[in-house]
Amino acid sequence: MKGVMKYQDGPGHVELREIPEPTPGPGQIKIRVEYAGICGSDLHIYDSNIAITTRPPVVIGHEFSGVVAEVGEGVTDFKPGDRIVAEAVYHYCGKCKYCRDGFYNLCVDKLSFGYVYNGAFERYTIVEQKNAHHLPDEIDLLSAAMLEPLACVCHGVYDQCHLEAGNVVLVSGPGAIGLMAAQVAKAEGCEVILTGTDVDEERLDVARKLGIHHVVNIQKDDLKKLVSDLTDGYGVDVVLECSGSEAGVRSGMELVRKRGWFCQIGLTGKPITFDIETICYKELHFSGSMASRYFNWEKGMALLRLGLVDLKPLATNIFPLEDWEKAFQMFREKKGLKLIFQPKDE
Repeated sequence: MKGVMKYQDGPGHVELREIPEPTPGPGQIKIRVEYAGICGSDLHIYDSNIAITTRPPVVIGHEFSGVVAEVGEGVTDFKPGDRIVAEAVYHYCGKCKYCRDGFYNLCVDKLSFGYVYNGAFERYTIVEQKNAHHLPDEIDLLSAAMLEPLACVCHGVYDQCHLEAGNVVLVSGPGAIGLMAAQVAKAEGCEVILTGTDVDEERLDVARKLGIHHVVNIQKDDLKKLVSDLTDGYGVDVVLECSGSEAGVRSGMELVRKRGWFCQIGLTGKPITFDIETICYKELHFSGSMASRYFNWEKGMALLRLGLVDLKPLATNIFPLEDWEKAFQMFREKKGLKLIFQPKDE
């Protein structure tokens, strides 16, 4: 079979390679991958500018859905034919302070699927039973391939900040993560502002169709006036920064109210500059968000199952693995929304 592989360190060094079909060991599940989404982190792996441990040669890709093809010795919770998704974390120690506190996403010995262990940009992949989730019947496999980023959003929203019904929430960046965050905040009864620029016009149209309350092109509309009008001049209660841009961070810190909540969900890929004293002067609750935990997956599946979040409109382009270079370039140029591979049997 074929897989999209990072075959050595350094910028580039990615190609579609012939690789052996894997066999599950004890406690492992072999999955036939049906859909696998491209994440910004995959581009960072390509460019070799990501802080997460990566060990080439490795098949990349960590957002996927599939069907169980085979199970290894000792696997009792899954059987062939089950529809399945799995977390991006592959190995965690279970002993460190973070693991014992339930934050295994921060394990000191964490190793990830698609970074160290072969990922999802291939027809068959292997996951550990402990990291897998049964897929409810109400969730289709295409939407399920986007559950991993939705779980990451749920970690940022529910674990790393505080929002409640009636809050005004600013979501910066109308990419897939931003559109998910906006829907989650709306599902919690918040009034949501989603921002983008001229280059995001198609994505902003998707946001309007999804029913986001205020969709703002900051190059055409007066965002500051809107925030002031909605909040009596105080500022938004919560900022979910999903653009990963310096401008988005600065704008969010300016527009959040005193003692408000700011969660950085989007990765910048490089150091940025902002006025850290704003955190002091406003007494902000400022946090980052990294990956997800078991609860976040259960929450994401519940939101999907109940129809409170709709991911299908985000899947704008589906490619065979052979078109991986075209798909990566489209992602880099911010064309489309969620770009997804559909591996096939050879």
